[in-house]
Amino acid sequence: MGTSVPLAESLAAAATALYETEGYAETARVGALLARDIVPDADHAGISLVERVGDVRTVAWTDEVIRTLDAATGCGAGCAMGWPGLWDSPVVRMEDIAACDGHGPVLTENGLRSALFLRLRGHQRRFSVLTLYSRKPSAFDDESVRVGRLFSAHLGIALDSVEVREQLAEAMHTRDVIGQATGILMGSMNIDASQAFDRLVRASQKGNVKLRDIASRIVEVRSTEQHPG
Repeated sequence: MGTSVPLAESLAAAATALYETEGYAETARVGALLARDIVPDADHAGISLVERVGDVRTVAWTDEVIRTLDAATGCGAGCAMGWPGLWDSPVVRMEDIAACDGHGPVLTENGLRSALFLRLRGHQRRFSVLTLYSRKPSAFDDESVRVGRLFSAHLGIALDSVEVREQLAEAMHTRDVIGQATGILMGSMNIDASQAFDRLVRASQKGNVKLRDIASRIVEVRSTEQHPG
């Protein structure tokens, strides 16, 4: 009980901090910092999006060393070591990076000796991963994995939640813009709503441009006409 109570308090505080952030990028940044502070023996942390086709994008990091290494390796520092295994397992532990082929030497030259890869929520084509690094070999024991998995559950839910909120906000904005464009076409061309929407769709398909971008252009042109200069 002596260790579980502080851990529970730390996780509760972390969940609150994640909930209070705004936007996916900020939630990921705060999540990486919290992970480094909460998981035992973690010295650095990063969060990346991994595509099954091989594309990797690092979205948050605690230190410039992580960002520099991801740029140097070209696909994220963990891509040749632990990340491939996360398609089949939620946790991959790297005991000694020095023994790893590929990008191992690049990491050890920057003081990284062991790693813990924790898969966050994802699906068959993409997942997000919380990567923790230590300057000591074999740093992440079973307790580190336990704490890491508990924290990553909170983080995964927080990232999914903020992503859904941003998607809903974008959808609402898109709906409003398309509605405005439809109204403009109805008034300028003396057509009904269905005909105006069909014209937007045809313009989108013909120009291979997203419907919301076509609508935005129409709204911008009308705004410029009404408020020149």
